[in-house]
Amino acid sequence: METRHLGKTDLIVSELCLGTMQFGWTADEATSFQVLDAAYEAGINFIDTADVYSRWAEGNPGGVAEEIIGKWMKRSNIPRQKIILATKVRGQMSDDPADQGLSKDHILKSVENSLHRLQTDYLDLYQAHWFDADVPIEETLEAFDTLVRQGKVRAIGCSNYPAWRLMQALWAADANSTARYDSLQPHYNLVHREEFERESAEVCREYQLGVIPYSPLAGGFLTGKYRPDQPIPPGSRGENSQRVAGYFTEQNWHLLEAMESIGQTHGDFSISQVALAWLLANPLITSPIIGPKNLTQLEDNLGAVELKLNEEEVELLNKAS
Repeated sequence: METRHLGKTDLIVSELCLGTMQFGWTADEATSFQVLDAAYEAGINFIDTADVYSRWAEGNPGGVAEEIIGKWMKRSNIPRQKIILATKVRGQMSDDPADQGLSKDHILKSVENSLHRLQTDYLDLYQAHWFDADVPIEETLEAFDTLVRQGKVRAIGCSNYPAWRLMQALWAADANSTARYDSLQPHYNLVHREEFERESAEVCREYQLGVIPYSPLAGGFLTGKYRPDQPIPPGSRGENSQRVAGYFTEQNWHLLEAMESIGQTHGDFSISQVALAWLLANPLITSPIIGPKNLTQLEDNLGAVELKLNEEEVELLNKAS
């Protein structure tokens, strides 16, 4: 598996990033260990998580994904410097409504909790999970800058920031000589393009931010398991299925057909592998975040790095979507 630079930082990451939102939710600890082992053996050195994963699951207090990763790193004996570890801060981590946000106090408290759960003394990438309209961006950046200067964080990034807030953050960092966001984690895939492409893509290109898109398979729609005039497959998560149903359009059914055809042209590549290969063909994209909940899904995702789409195929998919 090839490696890529993460924006202007000195971090070198794998082509695919292992997302861990499913750890402690749809994947128990044992399965999570299996996925982590197999991903690392396949060449994935970039792991993305968040402190709130997966607080929404019954019996999950939050921080469980971080705890699983921490246990795995300790038991695996992999040298820490060989892992690029990213987590996020912003979400509510207790029943206290004040226990959230991007204030300096919350960030400085949260990073210590994340470091403890991950069993490490530094983070390679610390990200604002989404923007906080109640806290001045200067305060947020000051907190992140403090952590960088202390050596607890190597680089900072953000997720779910609209273009104007991202520019606001870049300007503030420049004006105040603080650490700046070096990556953006946007919601981006073949059936969800406008949000990123309309403005944020050009900001990332101009200011050399790494782009780490999440939901590259559109909640499962871009795996081909959903088909027209067929019921939602058993086992699909209820809330997720309702969101995915929004992709059920005539245009998107034709898109799946085109993806299936391209995969077959190259041999026997799956629709999901074509979806990931489309992202990997874009030089602006650093590392799509995959979220396999078992080894079968991981194996399929890994196959995408072997699929090299040509310009005509990329253009066909662009037009079809």
